[in-house]
Amino acid sequence: MVCLGNICRSPLAEGIMQNKIEAHGLNWEVDSSGTGAYHAGELPDPRSIKVAKENNIDITNQRARQFQKDDFKNFDLILTMDATNFQNVKKLAANSEEVSKIQMIMNFVTPGMNQVVPDPYYGNDGFGNVFEMLDIACERIIEKHK
Repeated sequence: MVCLGNICRSPLAEGIMQNKIEAHGLNWEVDSSGTGAYHAGELPDPRSIKVAKENNIDITNQRARQFQKDDFKNFDLILTMDATNFQNVKKLAANSEEVSKIQMIMNFVTPGMNQVVPDPYYGNDGFGNVFEMLDIACERIIEKHK
């Protein structure tokens, strides 16, 4: 799960997916990162923590980190929140196999539409909407890959 700073969208996506992995009894690993290192080592945004907690998910064990080239080796899917992050991750790919792992997460809900998960950082009202979008996307990912 990849966004810009790894404190708002991708930690929510990681927490939601981890919750669903456990609920479905899957042997999957999920992680999140940001294309920027602005918040490396920090907790998720308090507003992300709050909306996750309201949905019985605890993301306070997460710490922001920057996406690394090794993530291509460690993960089968690299899911980005928007086109800018998609392009930034794609620039780090060493070959077409690595590029094929990158997808925009909302394409699991609206295939081919490249729908953006809006960054709620500069507002206070978008976190619930982002949670709902990511919850649906994570469920569709599980349905497709289970």
